[in-house]
Amino acid sequence: MPFGWNGKLLRVNLDHKSTREENIDEEILKRWLGGRGLGVALLAREVPPSPHPPGRENKLIFSAGPVTGTIAPGSGRFSLTARSPLTGTISDCNAGGIWGIMLKRCGFDAVIIEGCCSKPSYLVLAEGTCSLMDAGDIWGMDIPSVCSALKKRHGEGSSIAAIGPAGENGVLLASVGTSDGRALGRGGLGSVMGGKNIKAVVLNGRRKINIADRQKYDYFLYEANKWIKANPITSQGLPEFGTPVLVNLFNEMGVLPTCNFQRSYFDTAYKISGEAIAERATVKKTGCPGCPVRCTRVTRGRSGQGHGPEYETVWSMGPQCGIDDLDTIIEANQLCNKLGMDTISTGVTIGCAMELAGEGCLEDAPRFGDRDGLLEMIKKMACREGVGNLLADGSRRLALSLGRPELAMQVKGLEIPAYDPRGLQGMGLAFATSNRGACHLRAYMVGIEVLGIPKRVDRFSTGGKAGLTIFNQNVNAAVDSLSFCRFISLAVSEEYYARLLSAVTGERFQTQDLHLAGERIWNLERIYNLRCGFTKADDCLPPRLTGEPVCEGPSKGHTVKLDEMLAEYYRFRGWDEKGVPTSRKTAQLGLEEFLC
Repeated sequence: MPFGWNGKLLRVNLDHKSTREENIDEEILKRWLGGRGLGVALLAREVPPSPHPPGRENKLIFSAGPVTGTIAPGSGRFSLTARSPLTGTISDCNAGGIWGIMLKRCGFDAVIIEGCCSKPSYLVLAEGTCSLMDAGDIWGMDIPSVCSALKKRHGEGSSIAAIGPAGENGVLLASVGTSDGRALGRGGLGSVMGGKNIKAVVLNGRRKINIADRQKYDYFLYEANKWIKANPITSQGLPEFGTPVLVNLFNEMGVLPTCNFQRSYFDTAYKISGEAIAERATVKKTGCPGCPVRCTRVTRGRSGQGHGPEYETVWSMGPQCGIDDLDTIIEANQLCNKLGMDTISTGVTIGCAMELAGEGCLEDAPRFGDRDGLLEMIKKMACREGVGNLLADGSRRLALSLGRPELAMQVKGLEIPAYDPRGLQGMGLAFATSNRGACHLRAYMVGIEVLGIPKRVDRFSTGGKAGLTIFNQNVNAAVDSLSFCRFISLAVSEEYYARLLSAVTGERFQTQDLHLAGERIWNLERIYNLRCGFTKADDCLPPRLTGEPVCEGPSKGHTVKLDEMLAEYYRFRGWDEKGVPTSRKTAQLGLEEFLC
């Protein structure tokens, strides 16, 4: 298989310290594309569903897409798939930068890591070779330090994915970070890596990615770059301010959650906005290889320079915790990146703890607005020290243990990101139905309800939101599998992806093929979760969002009308009234093998 895909995966068995190359059937690649889709299909086949997240039986699957390694804008991403220890759902994260490109250059579409090392170790992978190395001297290091040490050892051209102390300590919010500052954050997959005693995966690859039709490929790149330059978000907003450009916009719309979603407007949001970051803290702008958007910011904080913070982190360490000090937010972001923790779940969990402390339910925890307390709590969580040990398992377990489960702002155990759905009805439905728990990227209804992409609809209305949410979920599942950055989708349509995929692989793909692949991926994730014990009851939101109207601001008086949308969502999906895919739907998508 010479074009796009490599047609191979590498299986690494840590119990036996063995590796084996395996061919991936061409039909599997066409059905699941790569990235998220391939990772989900492999995990569903290899990790049997059970009521509780597996331990050593869990597997880590790194997977790239068929366009990863080309120079198409936003195409350098890869996915990491496992059963989430935080939520119990099937889960994946994806990231950009160099690592996914290097995986393809090593000659593989995926790497499956199974079993567990008897002592701290790390993997070194190059084309045709894979070695398991002793990590005793780097165990305990933070992510930038271990990446620096391994680059000195294996060459500056190597690319590294590593965990920090949080992953080593089994923190359920632990992330995996890369040597170029990217993060696989959500769902605690860093703790899965730590549980296998794997500190890092080092890649050195040189294989060239071949393209079937260079002329068509070059033409689609030319067209895509024109569309990106013509779109004000991808040509101006993101390049100029990065994702924090959204802070002022969402605050003025009354959908910026504040103090654990008690309010949806933050009085001093302007102090931590994208404009403020650009003026006060930005050192330089950067981005993924070959991408014209250049959305990443290197910022200067009290502890030096680092990537970010992104919009979600500005919010989670800022308004969510009642903090408007930019230096503190930058410091909190850098701490999480060094220690290896998801900034969204970390900030939301600390915000939950702050509310619990204010109500007298939790001792030794900071209160809203406590800047030093925020930073200290991040360190305690990573080390599982004192009260940080409670927070290290996420907001759901924290609030439940103290008899106040309603104060955890989560869905299926995953903390809700930076959008108050009481002012964004479609986003509320997207959070409730997301297969990995509360996730803004699975459907990103903000594009339709706020940004007007491809058109703007009434954000307070429930009408038509089920169909729009399903459309976005399917398309985004396919985009994650190719693997493309979501920001490119703000400027180009799915037709572009289909035509580009055809040019790269030499196989004929049409737009409806991508829609069908996305629907297949979404339904497989749903089927797997159902077999793990999830039910319709888990497609819900915290009672605060469905029962407590916003008290002030542009979204005043609104709650999420989830029940009005959920039944229609199930019907449009081809599921029964309990949210279970019908036999007709599973047969249509060819998913029968995953039902038993």
